[in-house]
Amino acid sequence: MTDTEYLEQLMELHTEHLFRIAYYYTKDQRIAEDIVQDVFIKFYHHQKYYEERGEMKAYLARMTINKCKDYLKSWAYRKITFQHNFFAKQKTVLQDTLIRQDEQDLLDEAILRLPIKQREAIVYFYLEEMTIKEISELLAIPEGTVKSRLKKGKELLKVDLQNIEWEVLFHG
Repeated sequence: MTDTEYLEQLMELHTEHLFRIAYYYTKDQRIAEDIVQDVFIKFYHHQKYYEERGEMKAYLARMTINKCKDYLKSWAYRKITFQHNFFAKQKTVLQDTLIRQDEQDLLDEAILRLPIKQREAIVYFYLEEMTIKEISELLAIPEGTVKSRLKKGKELLKVDLQNIEWEVLFHG
């Protein structure tokens, strides 16, 4: 049997097992495939140093593990990990920001649909953070009226926003 035939036989017998090991370490299919390929190439070039003291499967597995550990210590891995973490965080922050903006836009639109009396009470109380007493003085109405307008405004918003939620679920 030639060296090439021997290598092909080893690859046929052990590639799947070595790939699982490499994938377990790297969590990346492409990198795991590269590592297994490198292990077979290294074995091919250094097979004369292999002493048949142990099982070939264990020997190749040890080579694969060592290669994986070398990769995990490498600059390439650290760079990829940094980029992945950095961009994943940026993407999450951007998505969260967009979701919050969409929710704020929906709320703003719902507030604008309120009748003027409820709208002004909601805007002054929640957006301008005025007290009920301050709103009462500003609008020259009793505090009880401010409270009832706030209550009615919240009820209308709740109904309006629930309708939007269902609309998004069925049409979004």
